[in-house]
Amino acid sequence: MIRNYIKTAWRNLVKNKVFSFINVFGLAVGLACCMFIAAYLYSELTYDTYSVNSKQLYRVGVYALGNGSVANFPMVDVAVGQGMKNAYPQILASTRLTNKPVFVSYKDRKFKEQKVAVTDANFLQLFSIPMIQGATKTALTEPHSIVITAELAKKYFGSESSIGKTLKVNNDLMKVTGVIDKIPDNSHFHFDAFISMSTYPDQPQTWSNVGYYTYLLLGKDADPKKLEAQFPQLVAKYVVPEVQHDMGVSLAEAQKSVNSFKFYLQPITDIHLHSSTKYDIEPNGDVSYVYIFGALAVFILLLACINFTNLSTASSAKRSKEVGIRKVLGSLKQWLITQFLVESVMLTLFSMIFALGIVFLLLPYFNDLSGKHVSISFFINYNALLIGMGLTLFVGLLAGLYPAFFLSSFKILNVLKGSLGTEPAKKNFLQSSLVVFQFTISTALIIATFIVYQQLHFMQNKKLGYNKDQLLVLSDTYSLGNNEYAFKQQLLRDSRTVNATISTNIPGNGNVGGTQVYPQERTGDENKNEIHMNIYQVDGNYLPTLGISLAEGRNISPDFPADSASAIINQAAVHELGWDHTEPIGKTIVRSGRRAFTVVGVVKDFNYTSAKEKVAPLMLLPVHRHGAIIMRIKPADASGLLRDIRKQWDDYKVDGPFSYYFVDEQFASLYASEQRTGQIFTSFAVIAVIIASLGLFGLAAFMIKLRVKEIGIRKVLGASSAKITGMLSIEFLKLVLTAIFISFPVTWFAMHHWLQDFAYRIDIQWWVFAIAGGIALAIAFITISFQSIKAAIANPVKSLRSE
Repeated sequence: MIRNYIKTAWRNLVKNKVFSFINVFGLAVGLACCMFIAAYLYSELTYDTYSVNSKQLYRVGVYALGNGSVANFPMVDVAVGQGMKNAYPQILASTRLTNKPVFVSYKDRKFKEQKVAVTDANFLQLFSIPMIQGATKTALTEPHSIVITAELAKKYFGSESSIGKTLKVNNDLMKVTGVIDKIPDNSHFHFDAFISMSTYPDQPQTWSNVGYYTYLLLGKDADPKKLEAQFPQLVAKYVVPEVQHDMGVSLAEAQKSVNSFKFYLQPITDIHLHSSTKYDIEPNGDVSYVYIFGALAVFILLLACINFTNLSTASSAKRSKEVGIRKVLGSLKQWLITQFLVESVMLTLFSMIFALGIVFLLLPYFNDLSGKHVSISFFINYNALLIGMGLTLFVGLLAGLYPAFFLSSFKILNVLKGSLGTEPAKKNFLQSSLVVFQFTISTALIIATFIVYQQLHFMQNKKLGYNKDQLLVLSDTYSLGNNEYAFKQQLLRDSRTVNATISTNIPGNGNVGGTQVYPQERTGDENKNEIHMNIYQVDGNYLPTLGISLAEGRNISPDFPADSASAIINQAAVHELGWDHTEPIGKTIVRSGRRAFTVVGVVKDFNYTSAKEKVAPLMLLPVHRHGAIIMRIKPADASGLLRDIRKQWDDYKVDGPFSYYFVDEQFASLYASEQRTGQIFTSFAVIAVIIASLGLFGLAAFMIKLRVKEIGIRKVLGASSAKITGMLSIEFLKLVLTAIFISFPVTWFAMHHWLQDFAYRIDIQWWVFAIAGGIALAIAFITISFQSIKAAIANPVKSLRSE
């Protein structure tokens, strides 16, 4: 009997080629989208699970109250990890990591390597990073040892064996003691080299600062929450005395100052989705996007199933006499249901095969769009095939259940008399509801896409408080040594250079120091005005070069010898220090370590981090620090200027390569995640609209088929084709309008919630909803018109000849 069902199903699929193709195509697109989203979600949810210790590894962070909010630092001071291990037996091991971009050279090969980490000897072992060459346990035990990736080994040594070779790292000679393949893609860090931390032994063993990413290996039975509850003891024992010494205050005052200083533990498997501070090693994901894309997968699959259902019922009139004859010949209802479900599963199977073909073709584009590195083997393996078979059966039954019961419930007498569909209003409520659901989702995605792109455009074009255009940064000019200032002066003599300054603090690059400060003239609560202040170290050319405006006071200048103890602060600092209603110029700020600075100027707030974050208090100090030269250049002949600068650089015989970048390009990279989200939203919105349109096409065919005799009678009685087209279209457009108005409040609520993650955000405008609704309505009208016009111009003789 099953063979007969399959044979009959195949005949019906072949007989109705157009409907079969549309069914298969719509469902295949939906399944392919689900597979792509599943790959994305799997990648996001399995970050840092590659280590055998992943369930026992925790990162130590610290919360600190500052500026009315809690600052979250995912790293701690140098002594914290080992100190915690010594204090609590449930901690089996600790390890540390800190970033250290370096110059690396070997013979005539010399490069700036950004992805270099300095780690403890047990780091690679705790994170289960396998070695191609060398021993994981001992590779980093000795000072001046370095472990590199296979790619880096090929870069410097070619086909030669790298073990035992010596690399010059900055001014130190490092011995290659190990080679790893690469860090797994789903890791919260990706480095090309690891240097032994024992290379740099003279580190003060302090607790009250930050800078070291520190990880603890807990015992299997250890309770991280109970362990966290004991950390305040360490704060009282180590942090408070350090703060007391640095600030020169009493023990009680120091205790008050660190009341909000709290160590915490975070599972490493939570870092990627639940840690999004600007201090993380790499930009992380966002768990909200996991929920969003998970919901998208469900919705798109539902849209595809609804589309399948509507198209199946749309062709039911063609199957009605077959059902009637089968019932006359004694076929039971459950046999008919089984037959139609077999057809549904077969269609789904073809759709799944088609979907795999789509995945194979579009996988490179998906990887570019999502920033992932998914291989085709993810979709073609034993587990994937089992899941695929289960999904095929589930979708086939889900999509085919209603058509199966609908078709098998036809009454024999009505079918054989040809009176099927005389009560369409009662029969079509479910189909209409399904189309409303489809267009609600589609319109919501169109609106969401508009808002995402509006917010992205707003951030990229927001007035930042400085001019990022034509701002060139020459990196690593500290390698010029004492010639750095002379090099800057040489650049200033070029007519293509507008201005230049020396500083490592460049808006958007994340390089910003910080400290606790308080006004010397405190009032009331001793800790009321103590705030966290970010610090830029600049010279007198910094403000004019970047185009930063003074709100009051003056710039720092070598003409004022006392400026070595002066500071410029931003308006956010004025507010947080409680100076909104007083004159800040001339007031004194005291930083930890008891050093005082006199405020000589206030700059207007400028976004020195991403526009996603609120401008935080900032203090600009007149400290000459080697690092980078920031140039404002004229737009004409930029390439020629760069060639000349490179030549001048080479003339200094610098022990480091010439490198540069433009600030506006770096600025654009800050929003890569949002740009990617916008592209994904657009892709899925288009797919959802296509699937919904196919569903509407199916419903239109179904409804018009039921009314074909009514249309014939109306034409005989004199109704014009235009009037009939309008009559048929208006009923479907009512469904779409209903969907549009349902989508408006739902989408507004969802996107309003999404926008709260941005410190500076757009206001959602009414016209976004109007345009999205208009687009949805236009697409629906075009889809409906095809069927409506076809029915309206048909010869009424054909539809009435059986009467």
